[in-house]
Amino acid sequence: MVKDILAPGLRVVFCGINPGLSSAGTGFPFAHPANRFWKVIHQAGFTDRQLKPEEAQHLLDFRCGVTKFVDRPTVQANEVKLQEMRSGGRLLIEKIEEYQPAALAILGKQAFEQGLSQRGAQWGKQTLTIGATQIWVLPNPSGLSRITLDKLVEAYREVNVALKARGL
Repeated sequence: MVKDILAPGLRVVFCGINPGLSSAGTGFPFAHPANRFWKVIHQAGFTDRQLKPEEAQHLLDFRCGVTKFVDRPTVQANEVKLQEMRSGGRLLIEKIEEYQPAALAILGKQAFEQGLSQRGAQWGKQTLTIGATQIWVLPNPSGLSRITLDKLVEAYREVNVALKARGL
């Protein structure tokens, strides 16, 4: 089981779809060696060094958190059913209402659309909010994604810059 890393007062909570088998096996988020999450958030300025999956709890030191739509691990995220995403979306909203981070970064357009019943998502900051929490849609850092590392870092950095502009 991959536990959420949440606390009050966070700058950002990154929300993945569900754990892959590597994460399920280790209990750490984004544990597959091909997943670029840890490298991306470091290069985008969220952490002062590149954390390892087993150091995930240290995200809290940088006022970052991690959650997911669905707890059930799969080989690929496309194995997650729409109904699982919808019920996960309802739980996600409850978590965000409870913790009220400054921003929620949903990793993937399809995850945002399915999990929060939205249509026609664009990358970046959304008009939809959960309370005072801004919602951002960012590319998924999965090794299966074809997006380049530079483009990932650029997208994630935009959130970090926007939060710093708000004094966060």
